[in-house]
Amino acid sequence: MTEPAVILCPGQGAQRVGMGRAWFDAAPIAAQTFGAADRILNTALGGHLSDLCFSGPADRLNSTRIAQPALYVSAVASFQALVGDDEPTIVAAAGLSLGEYTALHIAGALSFEDGLRLVALRGQAMQDAADALPGGMVALIGADEAQARDLCARVTVGRPDLVLVPANFNAPGQIVISGSAEACDRAVELAVGAGLRASRLPVAGAFHSPLMKPAADRLAEALAGVPIAEPRLPVLSNVTGEPHTGGAGDFADSVRAALVAQLTRPVRWDECGRWLAANVQGAYHELAPGKTLAGLMRRIDRSIKVISHDEPT
Repeated sequence: MTEPAVILCPGQGAQRVGMGRAWFDAAPIAAQTFGAADRILNTALGGHLSDLCFSGPADRLNSTRIAQPALYVSAVASFQALVGDDEPTIVAAAGLSLGEYTALHIAGALSFEDGLRLVALRGQAMQDAADALPGGMVALIGADEAQARDLCARVTVGRPDLVLVPANFNAPGQIVISGSAEACDRAVELAVGAGLRASRLPVAGAFHSPLMKPAADRLAEALAGVPIAEPRLPVLSNVTGEPHTGGAGDFADSVRAALVAQLTRPVRWDECGRWLAANVQGAYHELAPGKTLAGLMRRIDRSIKVISHDEPT
């Protein structure tokens, strides 16, 4: 990284068996990052995290409780390897949902260990909430926010037992809604009549919806005891689409509140991308694994080119 950099950190869904292995093999510091994660979590995930990343099996790696810490460690390992002994100028960092924790660590707000323990707890809490209250998520292709909210309202009208809300504003024309299992089924049916393409996503539950309230409560309790420093650079909040600030209060408390709110409120990645495009200049780098964020940024602003680092070049 020889020029000012904007760092993008992947979220859940980018995981795949073998992720991070090329970085582990290519850079001792990446191997040290995986080794540290194995020591911190030990066998809390039912095996060492590095083995789960490199060898799977896929059904275990895709589970929420394992995917979240696995993605965090793989992204941090690739970042450490990219930076090496240099001191690059990083002008901003942003992460999709779970990736916000990676971004906060890179910016110096969270220690590696605190970030890892938090995302491991977050993944387990979200998995538990999904198991307790069956739900799902539906991708709407070609919808805008007004259409998504209208569809949710039509599904739930007269049905106070159903929950359905916008969950992810990923990019223009790419919105995800989330809620009760029955509500998701009804949304797919009604979307056809509204001229929208809709499909159920293969996820464990209704993430970023009120059904995640039990997970948010557990996360709030864990965050209360974690020190959070002011970052060295702007870190985008998924809840607001703008950088974290302390406002009129304490910065750490503001970040804690935003991370808790993120579990039950929509992810505004589209707005995060637009803020970055309008306010910072630099080369965009997407950490491992995958190239999902590069694709979303192309839809948000075609003038922005993202270099993805799924593996060493």
